[in-house]
Amino acid sequence: MRRGFVLVGGSGQRMKDGVNGRGRSWVLESGSRQRQEEWTLSRPLRFYSKDNEGSWFRSLFVHKVDPRKDAHSTLLSKKETSNLYKIQFHSVKPECLDDYNSLTEAVLPKLHLDEDYPCSLVGNWNTWYGEQDQAVHLWRFSGGYPALMDCMNKLKNNKVRRHPCGKPLWVPVLAQRNQLLLEFSFWNEPQPRAGPNIYELRTYKLKPGTMIEWGNNWARAIKYRQENQEAVGGFFSQIGELYVVHHLWAYKDLQSREETRNAAWRKRGWDENVYYTVPLVRHMESRIMIPLKISPLQ
Repeated sequence: MRRGFVLVGGSGQRMKDGVNGRGRSWVLESGSRQRQEEWTLSRPLRFYSKDNEGSWFRSLFVHKVDPRKDAHSTLLSKKETSNLYKIQFHSVKPECLDDYNSLTEAVLPKLHLDEDYPCSLVGNWNTWYGEQDQAVHLWRFSGGYPALMDCMNKLKNNKVRRHPCGKPLWVPVLAQRNQLLLEFSFWNEPQPRAGPNIYELRTYKLKPGTMIEWGNNWARAIKYRQENQEAVGGFFSQIGELYVVHHLWAYKDLQSREETRNAAWRKRGWDENVYYTVPLVRHMESRIMIPLKISPLQ
């Protein structure tokens, strides 16, 4: 026969079931006579939650990751060079874009040709499709961070930053941002090329901790995108917004771009690269750019 148990407090008041350090305390109520009996559990209680069960279950499928002994900048960048790159994005007042281009074409080549400055222009563009009224400049500093600091110190008091008529370069600029970049070891170093070409800058913002995996996959896949010499350069950020990758491509026109990209899908192995790299991306953006007259990449 099943008994009914009711918890009561020390003063005879009813209480809810509780657990103390020794176990459960039960009070048996029978008519007017109350008798307290205490049972101490012989084994400690263990409580399982769905979260614990899920964590245990997931642990069966989690791969252990070997700790890296070097930064990804050391593992992925070129060892034989110490080139550092700076990419600049200038948002220009729409009515001032032509004036801005004239200013840059008058000033930037002087820095590019001056041997006293350890920097050189890689490319200069206006955005055609993507963010409008934008200029993009890519610089190379031969010698890494020391070369960058040398240039910055010399530019502080250099009047070359001003147009011959005296206008500062930044007057038409609404906003600007930049990043310092390193180049992937498996990409060719950007070299001047004849035009006419259009350029696509594809920017990928990766999940933190995935840069090495991205580099390993693209090191195997870059061969599928070099048939038409469309691969110009590949870079990853070091200062500025982190875990950002820039791939720079050159095409004769938009139709050539479409045909070249479609041809990659017909090559065995390209689909595998896409399959493994897409999950690493948080956000991606494409810019179609037209080179300025002064750009070494035409």
